[in-house]
Amino acid sequence: MGARMDVLLGAQWGDEGKGKVVDVVAPDYDVIARFQGGPNAGHTLLFEGRKHVLHTIPSGIFREDTVNLIGNGVVIDPVIFLKEVNALKAIGVDVRNSLLISRRAHLILPTHRALDAASEAEKGTSKIGSTLKGIGPTYMDKTGRNGLRVGDMELHDRSERYRALTKKHERLLLQYGRPAAPKEAEEEWLAAVDVLRSMRLVDSEHYLDQALRNGKRVLAEGAQGTLLDIDFGTYPFVTSSNTISAGACTGLGVAPNRIDKVVGIFKAYCTRVGSGPFPTELENATGEHIRNVGQEFGSTTGRARRCGWLDLPALHYAVMVNGITELAMMKSDVLSNMDELRICTGYKVDGKATDRMPYDITSRVEPILQQVDGWGDLSTDTPLPHGLERYIAMIEERVGVPVTLVSLGPDRAETVHRQAAAVH
Repeated sequence: MGARMDVLLGAQWGDEGKGKVVDVVAPDYDVIARFQGGPNAGHTLLFEGRKHVLHTIPSGIFREDTVNLIGNGVVIDPVIFLKEVNALKAIGVDVRNSLLISRRAHLILPTHRALDAASEAEKGTSKIGSTLKGIGPTYMDKTGRNGLRVGDMELHDRSERYRALTKKHERLLLQYGRPAAPKEAEEEWLAAVDVLRSMRLVDSEHYLDQALRNGKRVLAEGAQGTLLDIDFGTYPFVTSSNTISAGACTGLGVAPNRIDKVVGIFKAYCTRVGSGPFPTELENATGEHIRNVGQEFGSTTGRARRCGWLDLPALHYAVMVNGITELAMMKSDVLSNMDELRICTGYKVDGKATDRMPYDITSRVEPILQQVDGWGDLSTDTPLPHGLERYIAMIEERVGVPVTLVSLGPDRAETVHRQAAAVH
């Protein structure tokens, strides 16, 4: 059967720091494969004093001898993709030789973006906080069997396929009372598609099967987070794809029995972008402090993130639905030197206490908060402070999974690999 694939994904509402972790562990793998989402992702990496943000391309792109694959579950905006490629080329990264793209990945058209904006505007005060990148409408066309795929761009009738889909979109935009995408956007998109078509396109399910049979080490990289999953997230305030570990199977064409480790990434606190329920949200000076110290502003949208205490029932839920085998805790440095820390150990739902994530976590849910000890400054040269070790031990006890990596800052060097005791 050969090697097995590991999965790395977000265990909260996205923005957990997946890009940094992938970059740190990439030398252990031969192939890094993105399995879902699109340019609504913003994976930030910091090393050698430079900040890099990736939206579509896997986070292993900066590591030599690592193959990076954009899987069939990803939706690609050729214009954003081309800008990303050019930015990487400008700093000497050889994208053409180290990047593969699945023919089965769907394309985001300019009219998808226009439809996204029209749909969000129509919702008014009930809007979900879309990034307006055209992600939702593209996945709708995919499930509606109307979509345009990367492999279609190799066919002789690609222009007819493109025109048929844009005409459908233009009819929908008329119903919204919105104009079609401008001609300049279409010309830019078509030029970007020409570049995309010249890249290394593969049948990724066959490529990964052969790689695993040959003993290659493969890491599936997720985008967004568990609580934004289309089925298991805080619906309807979710993304349009399956962000959980099962999404790695459908997003890459790899069978479930070939998955080995599942690594869940979480922050030492919680954040959320856009609308939707957030039981532990801090709408006060403490929340503002965490936002400013943690630089909690979206790398894709620039929007300020909502901040709150760590939610253990939600983290336990993520461990359960993903089959997470180990955890990586990010941004522990942001909570350094805080006088008072709290952690959510359960909820009160209609007055009744529970430690389970309920179907509906709107205003009916009140977090049960426990005060915990804080910790001082952090350093990679010294053991973790006792306060932080106790914080980690409490998390491990509650969710039943070890924390094996602790991030002490944004740079790839500010990372501690931890030998955690077995937990049950």
